Amino acid sequence: MGLTELVELPGGTFLMGSDRHYPEEAPQHERRVDPFAIERHPVTNAQFAEFVETTGCVTVAERELDPAEFAGADPAELVPGSLVFTPTAGPVDLNDWRQWWRWVPGAQWRHPFGPGSSIDDRLDHPVVHVSFADAAAYAEWAGRRLPTEAEWEYAARGGLDGAEYAWGDERMPRGEVLANTWLGDFPYRNEGWGGTSPVGSYPPNGYGLVDVIGNVWEWTADAFAPRHLPPGSASVDRGERRDLLAGVPASQAMRVTKGGSHLCAPEYCRRYRPAARSAQAEDSATTNLGFRCAR
Repeated sequence: MGLTELVELPGGTFLMGSDRHYPEEAPQHERRVDPFAIERHPVTNAQFAEFVETTGCVTVAERELDPAEFAGADPAELVPGSLVFTPTAGPVDLNDWRQWWRWVPGAQWRHPFGPGSSIDDRLDHPVVHVSFADAAAYAEWAGRRLPTEAEWEYAARGGLDGAEYAWGDERMPRGEVLANTWLGDFPYRNEGWGGTSPVGSYPPNGYGLVDVIGNVWEWTADAFAPRHLPPGSASVDRGERRDLLAGVPASQAMRVTKGGSHLCAPEYCRRYRPAARSAQAEDSATTNLGFRCAR
């Protein structure tokens, strides 16, 4: 299968963040990134399988749980697993994510929906159920690294500085669907893929990158802060926040994820934009979380 093709980007100054949507995206500010390269698409199941076969890596979702970290829990319930999205039967309170997420013992990258499910017919889909450590291990094996938040956003914009979306200022210009996001009523009726899609199922952005919006959220190297740091206080683009979480337990260490996923919907999660960002604990693993590498 091999590694994903790298796209060389020149770097430069761009408008990062947004003052129009969620508070964690503010303040919008000028940010400069140095020249770098980033993978054209998210890492696929086939590529991750090659990494695991070569290294013997056991992902976080596959590892036994330590009862000492879950005081009061029934040891019989402390089994490896991951969070799986499950559509509801009808409308529910959108403030309660537990309505559509469930912990599934045995769910992991090879079995994305739990025991009995397979990736055999999804080898060209983004790998999911990968934690931050899993993504970082793959990147190191590949001789690459995870992108910083600023690099990722710069790349996702595709040269359209200040645009709302990776393709312009309209979510669906002329009614055209340009990313794998939720189409219908969340979380019970979806007229789209209903899950991940093969990488490259939608048009590339101005830099030739695919799936920067929708499909899966993507890990970045940066520690999460509830708002962008004032310009000049830290060079996020040079990765100076990478080590801020050293020694912090993975369940508490929060990293920035970017791009939204196939679960983003107008009434629930309008994070299908380059400026959008979300916090994920380093040990998180779900059916809508993947990554791509940079260099």
